[in-house]
Amino acid sequence: MSHASSDSRMTPVEIRATLSLGSIFALRMLGLFLIMPVFSVHAVDLKGGDSLTLVGLAIGIYGLTQGLLQIPYGMVADRIGRKRVIVFGLVLFAIGSFIAAVADDIWLTIVGRFIQGAGAISAAVMALAADLTRDEHRTKTMAVIGASIGLVFALSLVIAPPLYRLIGMAGIFSLIGVLAMIAIWVVVAVVPREPPVHAHAGGDLSEASLRAVLRNPELIRLNLGMFVLHVVQTSLFVIVPRALVDAGGLDVERHWVVYLPVVLLSFVIMIPPLLAAEKRRRTRAVFLGSVAALAAVQMWLVGWATSAWTIGFALLVYFVGFNLLEALLPSLVSRVAAPRAKATALGVYNTMQATGLFVGGVLGGWVAQHYGAGAVYVVNGALLLVWLAVAWPMKAPSPAHGRTVTNASS
Repeated sequence: MSHASSDSRMTPVEIRATLSLGSIFALRMLGLFLIMPVFSVHAVDLKGGDSLTLVGLAIGIYGLTQGLLQIPYGMVADRIGRKRVIVFGLVLFAIGSFIAAVADDIWLTIVGRFIQGAGAISAAVMALAADLTRDEHRTKTMAVIGASIGLVFALSLVIAPPLYRLIGMAGIFSLIGVLAMIAIWVVVAVVPREPPVHAHAGGDLSEASLRAVLRNPELIRLNLGMFVLHVVQTSLFVIVPRALVDAGGLDVERHWVVYLPVVLLSFVIMIPPLLAAEKRRRTRAVFLGSVAALAAVQMWLVGWATSAWTIGFALLVYFVGFNLLEALLPSLVSRVAAPRAKATALGVYNTMQATGLFVGGVLGGWVAQHYGAGAVYVVNGALLLVWLAVAWPMKAPSPAHGRTVTNASS
């Protein structure tokens, strides 16, 4: 199926690929975020759940196994095809969810979460999205996938407490398992066919070697950015909830009043700069401006985290920059990587994401405990300025005009 580069609209195949793969990616994030607001409350009823260390392990081990397996999954997806890897990962995700649903002790819950995380499909999903969209629409597709992180996070804060009261933790885990099974059907029946080069085994994979991906200077620059972005995200939300309680006067159950409108409004505000990056070739300016905005937010919070309004304003600017970078980073990785190395490159990218989430939690907690919340903002600001300096020489890849999406109309 060939699409002329002059066509500024997404084709039905591209729209179907974007929405279906975006929903699958959102499911993966739902498995991470949905239990976070309520699990520590539920854990006291589990055998061994009185240990906060084990409770933290049950929550964090999902991200740990995600990080460990993203690169292997990406390399396999480059070798045997994207859809096979995605289906396999979703099967593991469902099995882990159902194990956690029947757990009556913390260790079995940890096992379930470990298996959930072993369904590390992010790299394969993003690579398939890159395969099924033209370069001029790649950023839109990645925006949908990347924005799912912020949206699912905000929705989880809102729906988790009432959902827990309604169906309990076992019900939540079972629901996630059922959604994973539905997602398998979506992959098979709704997601368009992947290009033949990735649908079958075989071929020369020299371009897809992990060593080549790790040595690519532009990919190194982008992967460092993904790591810093998620270190800052996690460390920020180690202290922001407490700031909303202490300075903002909001009880924890009312934090959604700030989070939900901020995240939704940020999606609206990000559209003009995202379109400028895509259609006017302003990718570098939007990218660097977003990093600078995140750094400015940290400095603002040092002196102005004094009320729910000032914190909410900072979070609005933060989420605009965060969502833009979540859209631009995977798009740039998929365009910089060699054609047959996309899933491997995105595996490294997602490993840096998961590692950043883990390091951010540990670093943010340690710095806050020893030096106070203000020091966390300062450290975050310093990390973002380092990223800005490293990213400054970046050269955004030019769109490959005339490129076709190799796919049947199905």
